[in-house]
Amino acid sequence: MDNDDALAIKVKTENWQTHARISARALRELVHRIGGEGDRYLVVQRIPDIPDVFVQVWHESGGAGDYRLEYRDSRELFFGTDLDDSGRVADALVGWVRKEDGWDAGIDWEVLDTAREEVPELPDDVREELEEQVRQWVRSGYDTRAELAEAAEDFLVDGDVRPVSRPQARQLVDRLWLERVAEQETWTGTTDPERLTRAFTALDAQGITAREHFTCCRGCGTSEIGGEREGARGFVFFHRQSTEGAASGHGLSLYYGGFDGSSETTTAVGHEVVAALGAAGLSTEWDGSPDKAIDVTPLTWRKRLVG
Repeated sequence: MDNDDALAIKVKTENWQTHARISARALRELVHRIGGEGDRYLVVQRIPDIPDVFVQVWHESGGAGDYRLEYRDSRELFFGTDLDDSGRVADALVGWVRKEDGWDAGIDWEVLDTAREEVPELPDDVREELEEQVRQWVRSGYDTRAELAEAAEDFLVDGDVRPVSRPQARQLVDRLWLERVAEQETWTGTTDPERLTRAFTALDAQGITAREHFTCCRGCGTSEIGGEREGARGFVFFHRQSTEGAASGHGLSLYYGGFDGSSETTTAVGHEVVAALGAAGLSTEWDGSPDKAIDVTPLTWRKRLVG
């Protein structure tokens, strides 16, 4: 029997929806839903995302009626089957997610082709420079593997010279991603980034727009934060450069304010931010001035990857 406990998964559907940490019941509902125009498939990955590990379903209403179910357990192991019952498909997905013994039993699986072209090694100087940057992005912890691969491919572009191909970028990203996944498996308890998310969630519920890893810099964040929601009293955010600083061990600066532009509201928002961070177990440095950023310090940046 299903319960409402969240599963450590992320589900993407054809209609551009993403569902993270949903219950088994919600996953079943998604399976039963697919089939309409623009909503014919879903892809499920575990959290954290592991390269070449996923399960996916395709179904088109009015077609043959079958559900195409495929799963991949590694680069070499890829299987597929056709089922005519959405309930059986949903059972298989939930079993795969929970790693239940025998979840795949009683299904006639076919082995699918896993052939791939060999990816040439990067020159040492290119690889070393790219590795340094990708490690920084991975430590920051917000980007997906696909986003990291795209950024890695473009990082060393110089005019028409593209020293890194997409397969090379993906291969390097996956290797460093798996290193970080192995590292985070040794972490125990609640991490500081999780405490930060808890504080931001509470602030958002109190009418203060709170955004993590928001835009590239303070100027862009300040100009764009107002468009995030209507009816908020104020805001708080940190930008991508701040994230990279925190991931490098330099603490985290938060920028905040009131949407009415007054120093009184900005100061009041600052006090609410400090209180929420304290309630979440984080220490801050702030002199109460509306012109000064709030620094979260000390801070150990162990941001768990999702993907």
